[in-house]
Amino acid sequence: MHSGVKNESHDGVATNPIVLNKIVFIGSALISIGLIVLTILFPKISETLLGNAMAFVSNQFGWYYMLVVAAYSIFALYVGFSRFGDIKLGQDHEKAQFPFLAWAAMLFSAGIGIDLLFFGVSEPLMHYLTPHPDIAPASAEAMREALPQAFLHWGLHGWGIYALVGMVLAYFSYRKNMPLALRSALVPIFGKERVNGWLGHSVDMFGVVCTLLGIATSLGIGVLQANAGLTHVFGIESSKLVQTIIIVFVVATAAVSAMSGVEKGVRRLSEICMLLATLLLFAILMMGNTTFLLNAFAQNIGDYFQTVVQKSFETYAYTGAEGADWKSAWTIFFWAWWVAWAPFVGLFIARISRGRTLREFVLGVMFIPLGFIFAWFSIFGNSAIELVANGATALGDTAVNDAAMGMFALFEHYPASDVLSVVAVIIGLIFFVTSADSGALVLANLSTKELSNETDAPVWLRLFWATSVGLVTLGLLFAGGFGSLQSVSVIAGLPFSFVLVLYMISMWRALKEEGHKRKVKNLDTAHVLAEGRNWKNRLHRIINMPNREEVIRFLQNTVVPAMEEFKAAMLEKGLEVNIEWLDDNGVRMVVHHSADDDFSYAVYLVKAERPNFTLNTSSKQAEFYYRAEVHLQDGSQEYDLVDYTKEQVLIDIINQYERHMQYLHLGR
Repeated sequence: MHSGVKNESHDGVATNPIVLNKIVFIGSALISIGLIVLTILFPKISETLLGNAMAFVSNQFGWYYMLVVAAYSIFALYVGFSRFGDIKLGQDHEKAQFPFLAWAAMLFSAGIGIDLLFFGVSEPLMHYLTPHPDIAPASAEAMREALPQAFLHWGLHGWGIYALVGMVLAYFSYRKNMPLALRSALVPIFGKERVNGWLGHSVDMFGVVCTLLGIATSLGIGVLQANAGLTHVFGIESSKLVQTIIIVFVVATAAVSAMSGVEKGVRRLSEICMLLATLLLFAILMMGNTTFLLNAFAQNIGDYFQTVVQKSFETYAYTGAEGADWKSAWTIFFWAWWVAWAPFVGLFIARISRGRTLREFVLGVMFIPLGFIFAWFSIFGNSAIELVANGATALGDTAVNDAAMGMFALFEHYPASDVLSVVAVIIGLIFFVTSADSGALVLANLSTKELSNETDAPVWLRLFWATSVGLVTLGLLFAGGFGSLQSVSVIAGLPFSFVLVLYMISMWRALKEEGHKRKVKNLDTAHVLAEGRNWKNRLHRIINMPNREEVIRFLQNTVVPAMEEFKAAMLEKGLEVNIEWLDDNGVRMVVHHSADDDFSYAVYLVKAERPNFTLNTSSKQAEFYYRAEVHLQDGSQEYDLVDYTKEQVLIDIINQYERHMQYLHLGR
């Protein structure tokens, strides 16, 4: 089935139309429908089976989750701080696609969303009132331990998972020119043939199912909370009709955002959401016990970093069944939940991070949202704990028994509580929209093939998935099946955790190849310019500032003949060589090496600003000139071929080909 939409790359060449991947689309739809129908028709049986399965995963694989989740974060941090940290997620000359603040806002909105409102008050209070077995409830120790424990569940470990998935997918897509899909990262291990077959289809289907069910579950939980907020503020009773209206509104807004694209829709909504969330945070800080909250915030951060290593490996092996049950209900649940959400969030973060270095990416993903999360949980959590410790027992009961109402119950203890509640409801609705919009984008991209890494799936497919998410949410809302599907997502985290281990292996192999490329760039080769060339001609080449037409003629009369001569020599050696024009934007030659990396040598027309020293204000010289820049597999080499002779272009091609062969040798 063809979408009828042409996919155009950055060089302007129209490639194949975007094609629906029928295997992934139909397979994931059947699996999702089957799980949803079983949940709706047999809620009790489903709840029992999934509960037992979830308990099995937690009890038998708890130790594995503790180890592997720590490994993900350690690996991500290692890559960020290593000598490979300056590698671009894209070609070497590319710039970041989004400004820093817009990027940070989208990271935050996609990665955390409605959970801030749901858990921001309730989880710290639960750790204070019902802590793990080693601590007495509502004690001074429980008060101090509550926030570091919440930080553990929302801190470096979870964002390390997102950083791992995002950087691996972005690297193989933008650096290696593969599709932005879950399967692409497995090519170094299994090869293109297997990854483009059943293995790749299975991985992408898994990503679609996890994303669809996870978003539907979170939207359902969020709708219930939004309805609770409307009840609290306006007295609108909680009902299926009200919740249906909320879902329809969210999906319709997400559809409009989807048509606007990531650059306008998700970006603007994320920025608005971050602004409102920041204002709400400062309002609670200013209206509460500000000095206590700031002191507690500083101490909470210190306690977290002092105990994070111990807590990362705390399995409660010596506390019996009670400790194991607490660990399963909290830490293991959160680790599995983060892993299950990683296909969706990782793909979206990769989508918005083109042009950033690995170091920027890792530090940004792991630490930018972390600072805001620490502030949010500490200020809201400590505010609630202080009130409960001073006699506001109703607040504690509400937070423990009805987590969605925890934040609204907290607002009742502050001036203008209705205003605070309205702002929280608005933030929640925007979070719903950004989750539905970004989720529809990821689902649509995973459902297609022949999709370039610079193009999103067509709007109609994004609208289809946005509508599907809304319908699934509605169905589960009326059937009350959110708990079961949440269990499905958590259980699904186990097999995907193995995929993430493979991602680390693939990334490590790719980084070793990058190391080989850096070595061969220092390979000493013959100089391009002949020593005996007339120095005046050489000077002219250096300061010549040609226009576009002159550079195109140079490509036609010099570069292409050099490539053709090189091609003829390579054909005699039995190698396949292709030369293609890029719609007057340049010319590219590819030497195919079968199982090894192909050699790509392209010369692009690059528009550049004319240096000031060449401008003659008395003439009408153009402000810009054009360069014939050499581009290899990893991007522009930042030098200009204009005025080279055919022989000198040939020498440059051979020099670069020699470096490529040395790179292949090091890789072997």
